[in-house]
Formats: sequence, C-alpha cells, structure tokens
Amino acid sequence: AWGGRCGGDPTQPGELKMTWHDEFEGEAGTLPDPANWRFDVGGDGWGNNQLEFDTNRAKNASLDGLGHLSITAYRESYQGRNYTSARINTRALFSQAGGRFEARIKLPSGQGLWPAFWMLGDDFGTVGWPNCGEIDIMEYRGQEPNAVHGSLHGPGYSGGAAITRKYTLPSGTFDGGFHVFAVEWSTDSITWLVDGKSYRTVTRSNLPGSARWVFDHPFFILLNVAVGGNFVGPPSSTTTNFPTSMTVDWVRVYQAAP
Repeated sequence: AWGGRCGGDPTQPGELKMTWHDEFEGEAGTLPDPANWRFDVGGDGWGNNQLEFDTNRAKNASLDGLGHLSITAYRESYQGRNYTSARINTRALFSQAGGRFEARIKLPSGQGLWPAFWMLGDDFGTVGWPNCGEIDIMEYRGQEPNAVHGSLHGPGYSGGAAITRKYTLPSGTFDGGFHVFAVEWSTDSITWLVDGKSYRTVTRSNLPGSARWVFDHPFFILLNVAVGGNFVGPPSSTTTNFPTSMTVDWVRVYQAAP
C-alpha cells in the first residue's frame, strides 16, 4: 500500500515525506521537548481502572542522555495512589490525518504493566470518546512479553468490543530489545506493523453493522505506561522490577507525497 522509501527529499509522487519526529536528543534528566509533548496529569484511572498517578516529573518521564525517552513507573505512595508513571501527548501541538506513524521502543515486562503507543482524534475535547476515534498502534500486557496488540475504537466498537488483533514475536520477547511499531493509515484502511511486518488491516467494510468510520480527520499521539487496569489486572508479588521503564528511541510521522 505504501511505495517508495521513508523520508528523503525531494520526494516523488507516492513516496513518504517526514512531517514530524522526535529523536529524544538532549541531556539526561531533562523533560521531553515541550514544543512536541505535553503531560496528562492525574490519578483517576483514566476510565480503565488504572492504578497509577501520572505526573509531570522528570522522575517519571525524561531523556536518558543517550537519545532515548524513558517513561518510568514506580511503586510509591503518591497523591493517594500506590504507583506513579507518566502519560504524554501531542494534543494541540501536532496532529495528522493519515500517513505512517511509527516508534522504536523497548518494553518492560511484569504482571500489571500496560505500556502503549496510541492516538486519539483531535476532536476528543468536543465529541468525546469513542466518537473521536482511537488507534492503538501498540498495546502490551507486561505478563505476555512476547505479544502486542493493535486495536481500533470508535462508536459501536469500543472498549471490550474494540476491533483488535494480537501479534506474537516469532522468537524472543519485547523486553529483550528495541522493536518498531507502526500503522499505515489511508482514507479507507489502517494496517498495523511490527518491525516492518504487517499483521492486520482494517477497512471501512470491516466495521460492525452500521458503525461509523471515524478515521477521517487528524489524530494526536500518546505514549504512556499504565500500571494495572482492566486490560492487564493489578501487579502481583511477581512484579518485582519497579522502577521499570518503557524506552523510546524515536517517534516519526510521514505523509504520502502528493
């Protein structure tokens, strides 16, 4: 569905042109670039019964000085919660309709950890969820370190009724090294990829019944590490690796050249 190479100028018709990126270059301990990212702060569970309080502290989200962003979950008492972490997004800073969205990420493992790289429609503030649409490029259950999930949420197909597919690594685990998670999104379809291998395409015709395709407007990007929640359950006595981090090497976005 996508010809040519990523990036590179001048682009030819059908090739991909980079429109936004963050390589997370900077001094260790500094916050992610505020021109690119803002923090969601709170501990109300985010509608999923998550257990962490998401802060805007460098302790929970900062550069490591080696070209990575670390989003780190701690087991600690904070603002009435027993865990802290971070959730960052590009809302009102960057959004795009269609194209290729990808990130190179190393994931943590452990029962009850729920890292994600995902997107929400930028009309979220006016139409709410799930009418705004949600594209989960990568969701991961820490107790299943060899598998990730790609999902779509919209009106009539959200939450437990989301359109979803699981991808299992042929060998090894996602906490053993970096992997590239991507979607390629066109007018009528969305394809999920891991390390360049596509494992699911959803089209308008795949929606249940008379459900609406709400993936026809710009979406913004989110990165977070949840602790607990409906998708993963709470940490257990075997989750002994706190503090634990999702390490992001880069996030890059492309659009097809006209």
